[in-house]
Order: sequence, then structure tokens, then C-alpha cells
Amino acid sequence: MTTLMTETKKTAGKAAHPGKAADKDFVTRLADRGEEALHRLADLPGGQKAMSAVNDLRSRVDDLAKKVRGIDALEARVAKLEKEVAALKKARASARRAAPRKPSSS
Repeated sequence: MTTLMTETKKTAGKAAHPGKAADKDFVTRLADRGEEALHRLADLPGGQKAMSAVNDLRSRVDDLAKKVRGIDALEARVAKLEKEVAALKKARASARRAAPRKPSSS
């Protein structure tokens, strides 16, 4: 019975904490398989054209992402400018009311 308990503890520890080497091997194998698939795709008829289209798409998406990131800054600038314009309109309107009108000379 003692040997059964020690074996259970050993196997439970292994299952609960998989080794980093096994994870690394899995990730490495997955990366290798992905590279192999890309090479096979390029070797197919029309594959090179598809790969260049995918690369072009990736660069366009990157450019689009850069532009979209700049939208937040532009929105903040527009909001600030709108507040300034509103303040200037208020100041101009109050200045008109405060200034007395000159009587018209006929």
C-alpha cells in the first residue's frame, strides 16, 4: 500500500506541473510545422502570388493600425479647439453687449 501511495504522489506531481522542456518542445514543434506549411504553400502553383498578397495585406494593416492609433490624439485636439472656439464666441458676445451703442447722427 505504501508503494501505491508513493507512485500516486509521483504521477500526480508530474501531471500537475508539466516540465518546461515539454512546453518548449511543443512550441518549437508548432513553430516548425508552421514554417513548413508556409514553405509548402509557396511551392504550390500560385502560392508565391498568394504569399506576396498576404505580405502586402500585412503591411497595409500595419499602416492602417498606425493611422487609427493617431485618431485618439486628433479627437483630443479637436475637442480642445472646440472649447477654445466656444470660449471666444462667449467673450465676443459679452463684449458686444457691454459696449454702448453710439447714437446715429442724422
